[in-house]
Amino acid sequence: MKVLIADKFQEWGIGSLKEAGFDVTCDPQLQDDGLRDAAREFGPEVLIVRSTKVQSSVFEAADRLALVVRAGAGYNTIDVGAASDRAIFVANCPGKNAVAVAELTFALILSLDRRIVENVVDLRNGQWNKKEYGKARGLKGRTLGILGMGMIGQAVIARAMALEMNVAAWSRSLTPEQAEALGIEYCESPEAVAGVCDILSVHVAATPETKGLVGGSVLGKLKPGSFVINTARADVMDYDALKKAVRDKGLRVGVDVFPNEPGSGAGEFAPDIMKADGVIYGSHHIGASTDQSQDAIASEAVRIVKHFDATGRVLNCVNLRASAEGGCNLTVRHVNAPGVLAHTLSELRLAGLNVEEMDNVITSSAKAACAHIRVDSEPSQDVLKRIFEGHEHVLAVDLKRPG
Repeated sequence: MKVLIADKFQEWGIGSLKEAGFDVTCDPQLQDDGLRDAAREFGPEVLIVRSTKVQSSVFEAADRLALVVRAGAGYNTIDVGAASDRAIFVANCPGKNAVAVAELTFALILSLDRRIVENVVDLRNGQWNKKEYGKARGLKGRTLGILGMGMIGQAVIARAMALEMNVAAWSRSLTPEQAEALGIEYCESPEAVAGVCDILSVHVAATPETKGLVGGSVLGKLKPGSFVINTARADVMDYDALKKAVRDKGLRVGVDVFPNEPGSGAGEFAPDIMKADGVIYGSHHIGASTDQSQDAIASEAVRIVKHFDATGRVLNCVNLRASAEGGCNLTVRHVNAPGVLAHTLSELRLAGLNVEEMDNVITSSAKAACAHIRVDSEPSQDVLKRIFEGHEHVLAVDLKRPG
């Protein structure tokens, strides 16, 4: 199986794939038309990327491509819709960078509180200003507001508690009971979190539902002088509203992600938010960029590829359809012999029924098997009868209706 890696990837991970018998090509410089052309020429079945954007043109060019692995948690850099339309699976490596992002989150928080950047700059310029930089609020007893309770949000909470901070949180999945068990304050909305916290830290995934989640209505609830941290994705925050809030409310801001980031690892870039008149700290989208994190992500990416090769199934797949309402589950127990499944599927086709999911499990003796078939609507009793009576090796037919 051919694997194309279009980004930086751990050398030991590349070696592991090659040792497993895969034909691996790695070119970290591939992007845009170059990635499209490489996909056409190399013909990979698996594509691994980190920050490289994968557009629909890549899927159109790569006839054999079956799986894209995002070596990281988010996958907004991949045109998942275009992949789905061509039956190409997309997988990610969730949670493997959680500790690294949580560590950067607190690096930004502590730096903002102590104004570390200005300290260093002044000392390098020969200036001593203990009078100014000796003013810090401290974190103990402050309230950290968390938006998003995935693995990164939870890792941030653990570190906040170690620093004796209070935590208030919101997530679509968080319940009051869960919050109580975690020892944190439950909030029913992002605005409610902003209304009670001293520091607002964003850890939601970039989805259509979270686009612009942190805008004027949320930022307007923050107390003057509050901190805002975004180590998630640029799309979840309204940066124009953030810039205005810095000016109007004296917010201190630490961001690791920006709108319109460069696609390459180095180059000129001057984000507007860094020009806001205030204490604004930025890092270069490096939240997951620790050796520990990259090793964990590479290990997960390799695991996904090997599992796919061995089973045809995709771990951490992000573009499988959720179970749809309606439809029925058909179970056909049969002798493990040629023709049974062809007979069953033929009867379903003649009845105008579409097969949505299917597997066939062989028993330990290898003499019999059980086929599980999900169809889009309920087969008639006549169809079930034809499946059962139409082939000598069909042992039983069962139908499970929804609900």
